[in-house]
Amino acid sequence: MRKLIVSVNITLDGFVADTGGGLDWHLQSWSNEQAYALAEILSRADTILLGRKTYQAMAAYWPWQAKNVNFPREDIAYAEMMNNHRKVVLSTTMQNASWHNSVLINSDVKRTLSNLKKQPGEDILTYGSISTVKKLAAFNLVDEYQLWVHPVSLGQGLPFFKTPKDDSGLKPVSSKIFESGVVLMVYRHI
Repeated sequence: MRKLIVSVNITLDGFVADTGGGLDWHLQSWSNEQAYALAEILSRADTILLGRKTYQAMAAYWPWQAKNVNFPREDIAYAEMMNNHRKVVLSTTMQNASWHNSVLINSDVKRTLSNLKKQPGEDILTYGSISTVKKLAAFNLVDEYQLWVHPVSLGQGLPFFKTPKDDSGLKPVSSKIFESGVVLMVYRHI
């Protein structure tokens, strides 16, 4: 069965965005070393699962980057994967998903995603999309969490964990410390 992986940038104090929804804090500690690691993770997937807001932001950005002469050449492979991997969008308000190779899911999310996990293929990767991640967790569909912990404290913002919960079913499987101070911590359901 395919793994559904949640990959999220998070602060030391547990926030995934500032109070206005901004993400600039994670760009301050982003490095080429992390970009290579992220590209390697994406290369093991063939499907990207996104919520409406994240999908719309990515669909407005990625289609143009591979041909952008100012886009870093070392990131072209990542841009091509973003554009060519299958994108599954969870939204009840969108009418269509026009970014290349996109599919819209607007009902029976649990059954549809359970079936998607059973299909042949590579990993399914979810970036950001916290409301989507919360649905996936509630449906018990997440197999692995990849937490990119940044050496930043916001004090307030959008928390990744709203209420304490016993996640004793999570097992740490790896961690990597980047020169930037970011730590990638990987947990799997056992």
